[in-house]
Amino acid sequence: MPETEREDCTDCFAQPHADNTRIMYVKEGGVLHETWHAPDCPQLTIMQINSEEAHKRVLEQEAWAKGVFPAAHERLTQTAAALPGDTAAQPFVAALTELVQAQADNLTGFVPLHRWAEILERHFRPDFPDPGHTAE
Repeated sequence: MPETEREDCTDCFAQPHADNTRIMYVKEGGVLHETWHAPDCPQLTIMQINSEEAHKRVLEQEAWAKGVFPAAHERLTQTAAALPGDTAAQPFVAALTELVQAQADNLTGFVPLHRWAEILERHFRPDFPDPGHTAE
């Protein structure tokens, strides 16, 4: 069981009780931090308002992004296709285009790190010596 540190609310000084609300989060190092609040605690009310406002902003941003992303993705794809294949920027354009396509294929989440690594490795290969080749 991880260590738990408790902090008293400076407004209501609530203790653990079935009628009170416990707010917990994990601190760096895996330590649990908890604070208890009475139902009428001003700090708890402010936290709830801030949480609801943050949730509302996230929903608004997602709606905006879902409306804008398809057209921006299309412009990127068209611009990338119009570039000559022999420009110095080509690997960057190809990687960016593939990364954006990976995100377009998964609009409900984020492209995981292993997918980023696969795409970047494909477009920016490390210059490792061939282990089967011996220098003469």
